[in-house]
Amino acid sequence: MRYARAEGAPYTPIYFLSSLGAGGLAISFFMYLMWMTPHKGQPIPSFTTLQAALAGGDLATQALIIAAALGIIVFAYLHVRTLLWNVREYFAWKQTAGYEAFLKSNNQSQLTAIPLAFAMSINVGFIIGAVFVPGLWEIAEYLFPAALAAFAVTGYFALKFFGGFFTRVLTEGGFDCARNNSFGQLLSAFSLAMVGVGFSSAAAMSHVKLTSAIAFMGSVFFLVAAILLGAIFLVMGFRAMMEHSAERETTPTLWIIIPFITVIGIAFYRLNKGLDHNFGVEFSAGSAFSLLTVLFSIQLVFGLLGYMVMRRFGYFEHFVSGEGRSPGAYALICPGVALFVFGNFVINAGLVQIGILETFSIAWFVLYAPLLYLQVKTIAVYFRLNGKMLGNHPAHPASPLPAE
Repeated sequence: MRYARAEGAPYTPIYFLSSLGAGGLAISFFMYLMWMTPHKGQPIPSFTTLQAALAGGDLATQALIIAAALGIIVFAYLHVRTLLWNVREYFAWKQTAGYEAFLKSNNQSQLTAIPLAFAMSINVGFIIGAVFVPGLWEIAEYLFPAALAAFAVTGYFALKFFGGFFTRVLTEGGFDCARNNSFGQLLSAFSLAMVGVGFSSAAAMSHVKLTSAIAFMGSVFFLVAAILLGAIFLVMGFRAMMEHSAERETTPTLWIIIPFITVIGIAFYRLNKGLDHNFGVEFSAGSAFSLLTVLFSIQLVFGLLGYMVMRRFGYFEHFVSGEGRSPGAYALICPGVALFVFGNFVINAGLVQIGILETFSIAWFVLYAPLLYLQVKTIAVYFRLNGKMLGNHPAHPASPLPAE
């Protein structure tokens, strides 16, 4: 089936969140391999460790590996497919008058959804290579510099797109604070944070001190930028919502804090791990547990807040299960993925490591049950949104986006 927007629906870079969500779901299946298969001596599982587990593991382990691998393949495919569709639509839309109006509105910062999706592509590619390519992990040290270069390019475009918006607003004005009644502007901070967590991979996993140090500095730069901008836009968004009320269609942005905290939290976890094994700065299990628990609590607070607001607006009944179509509904996918992924860290890198839980114990499975439900629910919503937003609709030229 060829992807096409619903008749009359204008294009917006927010559609890149469809690709981002699929990439995140691919990574969610990798979590099963990460925490439930043996990979002693390696920070992540690889083709070699998974092959050994398939050959010597029990039936449950074999079934887990096969199911997780299939999940990764399916959603990696959907990630690439929706990414290519978005790129084609984006360049067609750039030729319209709607694009020029878009560049003069609050929505201009939505362009940062593009590097956000491409940063996810690098992460998905890394996982695909580690899991499915024989011997690739064994030469990972040679690949880390290439990954850092790719994230640097992605970071450049994230800064470029946001810088274009920010400098225009500061030099020309025109930012409509009354219509900033959402957390939509945090998308730019999320984009920078995604680049930061990408850099942190090499900082944590490389055993070459120079590579680790360069990755550490790159990660810290983008994380600091993300946190500073995030704090600014968080306050601005709350002020506008409390003065003018939130808008029903943009209420999913209340949950953007959840994926933002996930990438920030994983990045700090990785950076501390890198300092530990490369530079002798101890990172204890208790410190990791404390960090993860604090950040997970923030996610739960915003998750509950966002759910109450969306439920009061009837958002789910209209834009998810109902007939309402809004590309902003794709903002529901990342929080579901992010909470699932971070929950895995809280359980396995937190509770298991401090000795409170034992892997595969009854209590461990009980804690995993809500995470599994969350993943299944997120997948169901993703396919429902794809059917509504990109399903079997007649193709049509890109329509102009009304200026705010």
